[in-house]
Amino acid sequence: MADLSPEEMQNRIGQETVSDWVEVTQAMIDTFAEATGDHQFIHVDPERAAQTPFGGTIAHGFLTLSLMPLLSSKVADAPMLAGVKMGVNYGGNSVRFLHPVRSGSQVRGRFKLLSFDEKRPGQWQQTVEFTVEIAGLPKPALIAEWISLIFV
Repeated sequence: MADLSPEEMQNRIGQETVSDWVEVTQAMIDTFAEATGDHQFIHVDPERAAQTPFGGTIAHGFLTLSLMPLLSSKVADAPMLAGVKMGVNYGGNSVRFLHPVRSGSQVRGRFKLLSFDEKRPGQWQQTVEFTVEIAGLPKPALIAEWISLIFV
């Protein structure tokens, strides 16, 4: 990760980084179901899910969204503001679930910096377009516009 100045971060607006591929396993899906209480059969029952148009179990949409930190950690050249003490989620302008992620699929994150603004001394607001791509499919699993607050 490159430690960048605020000006260097702002110069990266419009640029993309891409993560390595990560497998979405049934164990991940089951663990997410336990954590959230969402045990809908399309996620946790391979036999019943095989009878649906999905042809097998699929990841929860919110599981796919929650892969953002994991996938961002798999970006070799991810830019980071120098001197960061912490970052927190601020929210999303939009989230669209476009294609289900089948258990066993490989996914990767594509991150495009949309804005980087100082909100007050030592606090920056970053907006990123986050896309989850599924190996072998032309349509992404999701596209989100996500906002983070970064404290230095």
